Amino acid sequence: MKNNPKIINAWSMYDWANSVYSLVISSAIFPVFFMETMKDSSKQEILIYGLRPEAAINLSLAISFVFVIILSPILSSIADVIGNKLKFMKLFCYVGSLSCMMLFFFINSQHVLLALVLNIISSIGFWGSLVFYNSYLPDIVTEDKLDSVSAKGFITGYIGSVLLLAICLTLILTASKENLSLTTRFCFLITGIWWFAFAQYSFRRLPNSFVEKQIPKHIIKTSFSELNSVRKQLFSIPKLKIFLGSFFFYSFGMQTIFLMAAVFGEKILGLPTNKLILTILLIQIEAILGAWIFSKLSVKIGNRNTILLGIIVWIVVCYLGYIIQKQEWLFYVIAAMVGLVMGGIQALSRSTYSKLLPKTEDTTTFFSFYDIFEKFALLCGLITYFCFTQFGGGMQVAVLSMGFAFVISFFILLKLKTTQTS
Repeated sequence: MKNNPKIINAWSMYDWANSVYSLVISSAIFPVFFMETMKDSSKQEILIYGLRPEAAINLSLAISFVFVIILSPILSSIADVIGNKLKFMKLFCYVGSLSCMMLFFFINSQHVLLALVLNIISSIGFWGSLVFYNSYLPDIVTEDKLDSVSAKGFITGYIGSVLLLAICLTLILTASKENLSLTTRFCFLITGIWWFAFAQYSFRRLPNSFVEKQIPKHIIKTSFSELNSVRKQLFSIPKLKIFLGSFFFYSFGMQTIFLMAAVFGEKILGLPTNKLILTILLIQIEAILGAWIFSKLSVKIGNRNTILLGIIVWIVVCYLGYIIQKQEWLFYVIAAMVGLVMGGIQALSRSTYSKLLPKTEDTTTFFSFYDIFEKFALLCGLITYFCFTQFGGGMQVAVLSMGFAFVISFFILLKLKTTQTS
């Protein structure tokens, strides 16, 4: 039964559980700790097989997305065939959260390969679980509630991640110099425990499947047949093709900038750890407001026009990131703008895609394509960023290249016919 408050709350709670990984590990504390750890006693960078630290961590994330792109459509089609999306969601959650906990053993530069491998595995767990989590949305609510419930999930996640980041920041700021490394690594441990523990609330209340299905004799063959059928449906719907085209290009810029924000602040402005983490905290707090504003705005002007406004803000962000020199105040202005549009566009993207889907029971497979577009965009963004930071041009030119991606996405989305749902 759709619109069941208990199921909606259980679904939203997984955002509370796993968003701490996105904030603490992907964006805030781990990247800063990694950059600091990969310096020698004279504060010079320690190269990792010829790679700069920022390029190495960038590349590790890109590798994780390759795995997600390959695995998610296959596993999601299997999940739709046999009706057990919850089990796959659990699998990725447990792999990700346990890998996150093990980052506690990243003690110094001698353990850098361990850190990079765990970063890859935990990223696979995080993004892989989201394929199945997102696919629940059209199953649990009616179309008129898609925007608000999608926003609720992101808001719940942002609140949870802000709470844990505030706890971690307090621990780090009050730690002595001798215990700073241990305290920071302890934050990785409690992040994984938080993710694992709070996910249990969702796992106990979310249904495993809404449709009773028998396991077919040739499950792999049947799953690939299912995958191919969904692919044909997906690309036969003009609105979906247009939306996914635009979604690819603005995800290319949006997600890459957010993942690299802390590294950007450390390299370009030389900001200390506490200021970088506070900046990411600011972005998350504003994202809560942004998700709510965009949800309300979409009711008045439609999803498409609301996303277009967000893309314009992102274009301005990229330009400011390109021209910034040593103006610390401008970095905070950019962070505030990012926070405002980040949560709003993410929530609306998920609900808009749900609205454009045909009536189907294969929601997991359909959402695997959504996630493939997002992860492939992220992969391309990270590779672009890697090339600029490793081979020349620098971070600011890389940010400018993200701006061009937003411009392309803007003009693609203009082709989507305006309705109240799109």
